[in-house]
Amino acid sequence: MTAIHTSAPALTIRAGQRALQRLQEKNLTPDDVHVIPGAAGGPKALGISGLDKAIFGDWLPRVQQQRALIGSSIGSWRFAAVASGDDPKSQLAKLAELYTIQRFDRDVDAAEISRRSELFLQELLGGREDTLLNHPWYRLSVVVIRSLGLLQHDTRGRLGLGLMGAISANLMNRRFLGRFMERGIVTDVRAGAPVSELLDFPSHTIELTRDNLIPSLLASASIPLVMVGVRDIPGAPGGVYRDGGLLDYHLDLPWHQPGIILYPHFTDRVVPGWFDKALKWRNGDARRLQDVLLVSPSREYIDRLPDRKLPDRKDFRIYLDQDDARERAWRKAVAESDRLGDEFMELLETGRLAEQIQPL
Repeated sequence: MTAIHTSAPALTIRAGQRALQRLQEKNLTPDDVHVIPGAAGGPKALGISGLDKAIFGDWLPRVQQQRALIGSSIGSWRFAAVASGDDPKSQLAKLAELYTIQRFDRDVDAAEISRRSELFLQELLGGREDTLLNHPWYRLSVVVIRSLGLLQHDTRGRLGLGLMGAISANLMNRRFLGRFMERGIVTDVRAGAPVSELLDFPSHTIELTRDNLIPSLLASASIPLVMVGVRDIPGAPGGVYRDGGLLDYHLDLPWHQPGIILYPHFTDRVVPGWFDKALKWRNGDARRLQDVLLVSPSREYIDRLPDRKLPDRKDFRIYLDQDDARERAWRKAVAESDRLGDEFMELLETGRLAEQIQPL
């Protein structure tokens, strides 16, 4: 495979106010990092696979301390892969390959996509559940939503009406989403979720167990109308659970932790909820982001990828009946993402990270 060469920075690095001040005074070291968030975004995760490999495979293991990994949707799948063995690089590569080789007919239904997604998780994590749940320093939290009202249904008519109502309510004020969904955080009780008291929406904390690991991960990625909801997660309040990104797309949460929140991300913007993607004026709360160090691919880097973008869920439609071409494009993006990790490690090891940081 031919590498893409460019002198432009591969990374955009932004920091909240307190993190920026701290990093101007002291170089970032692994012991500074106690929390890593992982956003929803589907196949975009493949586009930062190399960055994840450098962070979790090369850098963080230099200091083996307790760290919270909290993700919604694909963010939780990435972190489950990381915590499911002693070779994060291998598991992240397996995640990328399993995602890449998925193929769907044009008339595939939501139930079939859910069935295949569960098989995906079983292949990624099967036999590794106890390793993940007993990892010596990683503590996983999986963000889901509990559906209310019409969002409890999987019939296209009722669910579609429920989504239209949620979109309209969110446009008026994000807090109105509380009429349609509640937050669930399925968390390793050895540490608990790394957040302060959650007052914005009704929220449930659920103990992460062997029985609910796969159902929680499946629910966290269950996009309405694309996949069916997951009913009655073991240990959680009864109901239908769906994609955590609906409410917490980029995890704009009140963090509770002592250092830098290292956030490997697909973009340099923090979007509160899935319905906020098109609302350019609705961004993350600066108070919640003040300890965040956001590391993402630069625009110049992305422009040199196939189709000038990261892999995307829409590619299944764009490349319909051309899966070989889609897989080539995605594998090229995965291979190129090693540059992201290489650049991040170089900035750390040369002490030049602070020179590249922009305000978040």
